[in-house]
Amino acid sequence: MKFESISDRKVWVKARRQIGKKDKRLANIADAVGYLKIPLQDDYYEALIRSIISQQISWAAANAILKKFESLYGGKLPTPRQFLRTTENRVRSVGISPQKCSYIKDLAQKIENGHVELAKFEKMADDDIVEELDDVRGIGRWTAEMFLMFSLGRTDVWPVDDLGIRHAVMRVYGLKREPDRVTMVQIGEKWRPYRSIAALYLWHSHDNNKKEK
Repeated sequence: MKFESISDRKVWVKARRQIGKKDKRLANIADAVGYLKIPLQDDYYEALIRSIISQQISWAAANAILKKFESLYGGKLPTPRQFLRTTENRVRSVGISPQKCSYIKDLAQKIENGHVELAKFEKMADDDIVEELDDVRGIGRWTAEMFLMFSLGRTDVWPVDDLGIRHAVMRVYGLKREPDRVTMVQIGEKWRPYRSIAALYLWHSHDNNKKEK
């Protein structure tokens, strides 16, 4: 199965047309922002390792730890099998917590035993990928959705649990309180099959709003 990608300009043209027909408020944001270039992280294994290491720390700190982690294996990430042969103490020596060690170990084990098949993700449906990744310790639904968007470039991901998206929706649509999950799902329906593009515009508006304050 061939999927459209958020890295394709033609997708943004179609998405903006869809948004323009269905949602004037978001259309105003889309018209002001235009096309957002989204570089995809096409090394899926690295993307998932990075997502685990990045949890609850800054991007700069995560990058520093990732480089130290790679230095244990000659400057590149270990294969799942290499990681499973590495002692926890050695991994922890570069700043990875015991909990994150267990998460990476679970991912490595599931790749090794075929429970997670990264090579098949390009042809798999979004929900099937989320279900597969959600079964890995330390990778919840939100992380799986970010993987769908920023590694696979999927166009119809709507991360209803993301706080930035919720705050943006509340501000853009003049809601008195943060929308709940049901409301978020309902709001996102009108943007199908380009909910990822809507989310990116909302994130952009949220970030700009924070800078202006």
